[in-house]
Amino acid sequence: MTSTASTEQSEPLATAPPAPLRYSWRSPRLWIVVVLMIVIAGTAQFIDKWTISVGSFADIAVLPLVYGLLIGGAISAQPWKKFPLDLQSTASTVMGVAVLFLIARLSFTMGPNIEMLFNAGPALLLQEVGHLFGTLALALPLAVLLKMGPATVGATFSIDREGAFAMVSERYGPDSPQYRGVLSMYAFGTLFGAIIITVIASVMAALDIFDPRALAMGSGVGSGSMMAAASGAVANAHPELANDVLALAATSNVITSLLGVYVGMYVALPLAEKYYQLLTRRQQLRGSVVEKKPSAVHTMVQAPPVSIATWTILGVLVLAGFLVNSVVPRSLELNLDWKALGGFLVLAALVAVGISLAKLARGKIGAMFIVITLGALISTPWSPIQEPLLELVNGIDFLGVCTLVLSIAGLSLGKDLPMLKAIGWKIIPVGLVSITSAYLLASTVAQLALTIWN
Repeated sequence: MTSTASTEQSEPLATAPPAPLRYSWRSPRLWIVVVLMIVIAGTAQFIDKWTISVGSFADIAVLPLVYGLLIGGAISAQPWKKFPLDLQSTASTVMGVAVLFLIARLSFTMGPNIEMLFNAGPALLLQEVGHLFGTLALALPLAVLLKMGPATVGATFSIDREGAFAMVSERYGPDSPQYRGVLSMYAFGTLFGAIIITVIASVMAALDIFDPRALAMGSGVGSGSMMAAASGAVANAHPELANDVLALAATSNVITSLLGVYVGMYVALPLAEKYYQLLTRRQQLRGSVVEKKPSAVHTMVQAPPVSIATWTILGVLVLAGFLVNSVVPRSLELNLDWKALGGFLVLAALVAVGISLAKLARGKIGAMFIVITLGALISTPWSPIQEPLLELVNGIDFLGVCTLVLSIAGLSLGKDLPMLKAIGWKIIPVGLVSITSAYLLASTVAQLALTIWN
């Protein structure tokens, strides 16, 4: 007869999750991460943008944010002296608030341009539908076919520009496979997006199937470099309409930036998740993608959780953001713009309000929605405090904030390297289809709208 004690010993014991490490201003481990992210982002800003010509049809603009991501990733993933897991987890914790900083800065570009929505014609507004369904219709099924796993949702709900980081980070967390999908697609689009969209726009303009104005509207995919590349190709093919093409492309890009965040949060991302679940459920019923045990390449290194007070992270981001913003490209001088410091304090206050209201709403309203909506409202032309706020916030380089955020993301990549390896080459066909389908479907919708409304 087996004793109770022996039975208890034979049963596996449930292990409680480890208690989070608590870091504060006085924690040296936190300051290691802070100093690293300042040095990495500052170095990237110092290097500045480099333009690489690819033949006669396109240029690749390698922005500082790419260097920040690569340098941070190299430090966290290098095999010689392992970057401590608690420091990578610290970077992930800071990242969760940093993406809200990025959204707060973006909101101050939305508010002043809000009147454009009221003045835009139906063709300009409806092309956003093409950007939404282009990636979902073709890129998402392809990613499922290639078995990219849950990273599919993050990689294919949009072409994944800056705002996508905040959407996916808030919904799934910065350590999720969905977030790694966003990161992979962002890197692919940054390096190759301009080339891909230039070729597609050039071919479509040469075929003369679309009205050049429709191709111009489709160019506004939410990326400045891709918009410039596509509209430049169309303008080159139709020099008599060059001014109209460039104006429509720029307006379309702003509208995509204005509407894209809300569409992404409440339409594209939930729809991508449900569509992914539908497709994978059908595959499992057919027995084509059944894995009872997760593959070793998908296994993530378990990093200890780190807890840092929100006000501490906000203070760190204000300090780091101000110093990185002061770096003069390719110069050893610092441009200490104290108005920019005031701007970072405004962003910190906006993020703090957003997080506080989201907690009061018990998660029913996300912090990102509150931050971007409130920021846009207080910076509209109808706001009595627009001018003093914009005077402070306009001193902050938006791409500089992106560089800081991606430098932090890079420092957390080491523990997620197995997951990124699992995505690997698959992001190339998925990214190619995603960018191509978003541009072509947006141009098709714009063409239909132009035909209907003349």
